[in-house]
Amino acid sequence: MRILIVGPCASGKTTLERRLARLGYDAHSCAQEHSYVPSMWSLVNKPDVLIYLDAQLSTIAQRSADHWDETYLQELRHRLRHARAHCDFYLATDDLAKDDVLKMVVKFLESRFAEEGMKKASPPPDLGDLQ
Repeated sequence: MRILIVGPCASGKTTLERRLARLGYDAHSCAQEHSYVPSMWSLVNKPDVLIYLDAQLSTIAQRSADHWDETYLQELRHRLRHARAHCDFYLATDDLAKDDVLKMVVKFLESRFAEEGMKKASPPPDLGDLQ
């Protein structure tokens, strides 16, 4: 199952992608927020599952050296509108630790695997072992 992660910059896409990959998931992040083609995420990557991570400006400012204003964040969200409308799982990451984001996404993915009668090659390791 191919998993694609989209969202504004500093919402946690790359971190989640890496951590899911360590657990054996076919996870990829997409820089959809930088594209003026609203459906790029579906044309280039063709995911089975689309995850949308979101964050508010204050959170992004804490996580990134970039200094944007709300107008720029709204532009990113405008570019992401198609992905947001079609996502399978939406998660605001503002008040969540990296481990919490991972656990919530894995719980969703495992339920999705179960719904579709799919099995992973091996069960994921204890999530507490990931740094």
